[in-house]
Amino acid sequence: MATAAISRPLFRKRSVIPGFGLTLGLTLTWLCLIVLLPLSALFIKTSEISFERFIAIVTSARTVHALQVSFGLSLAAAVINLVFGSIVVWALVRYDFPFRRVVDAIIDIPFALPTAVAGIALTSLYAENGWIGSLLAPLGIQVSFTPLGILVALVFIGLPFVVRTVQPVLEDLDKELEDAAASLGASRFQTITRVVLPSILPALLTGFALAFARAVGEYGSVIFIAGNLPGISEIAPLLIVIRLEEFRYADATAIACVMLVASFLLLLVINRLQRWSEARGRGA
Repeated sequence: MATAAISRPLFRKRSVIPGFGLTLGLTLTWLCLIVLLPLSALFIKTSEISFERFIAIVTSARTVHALQVSFGLSLAAAVINLVFGSIVVWALVRYDFPFRRVVDAIIDIPFALPTAVAGIALTSLYAENGWIGSLLAPLGIQVSFTPLGILVALVFIGLPFVVRTVQPVLEDLDKELEDAAASLGASRFQTITRVVLPSILPALLTGFALAFARAVGEYGSVIFIAGNLPGISEIAPLLIVIRLEEFRYADATAIACVMLVASFLLLLVINRLQRWSEARGRGA
């Protein structure tokens, strides 16, 4: 014991980085103010109504359909972005073509473009008299003011999340692994599915989750192209705004609580899948 006490340094070396207690306290304080406090207020406001009233609100035909439109189309848009976003990333990283930097910069436009501007632009393009809508109208395909228009808007705003999440991971992937697989007789498809895809799978799942979460809460770019018809193309965020305009605050918070819980559960599942894929990758 004496020897241990003597060998122990008299003065602990100070670090330029703040201590654990300070950083943890600042983190929890900031998290409470920005995230937990508003969410708590949401549930507190919802508790003002009875449980029977809450069930009646969230199970009404209009609310159920709005939630189905929001979550269903958000999921579909995230899947589309997962597939085509991966193709875009592969082209940007693995190939050198004219104006590649310009294409790479265009990917970030949905980040910087105001959502209302994006909604107006998409509506004008896909309306029956728009550049693209006029070509689809003779085929009997109507985009603007339909659920299909909502899907187009959600794909537009969600694409950068997949591309920017997967791109750095694919850039860091050593091409020698692909060359080694090819030298061992693997086809291009086998190289992609057995070498490349397992390496970028966690990033793909993360990009999918971000695109889905962004689409669920999207409002500005959707309301212009959706048509906002109850029972047809009305999204849940718009229904919340309508309830607020009607001064039915408890009804609005009840719908918001359902969206919050459902989004949290879906993101929890996706994060668990991501951790599983990362653990499997380390084990391999």
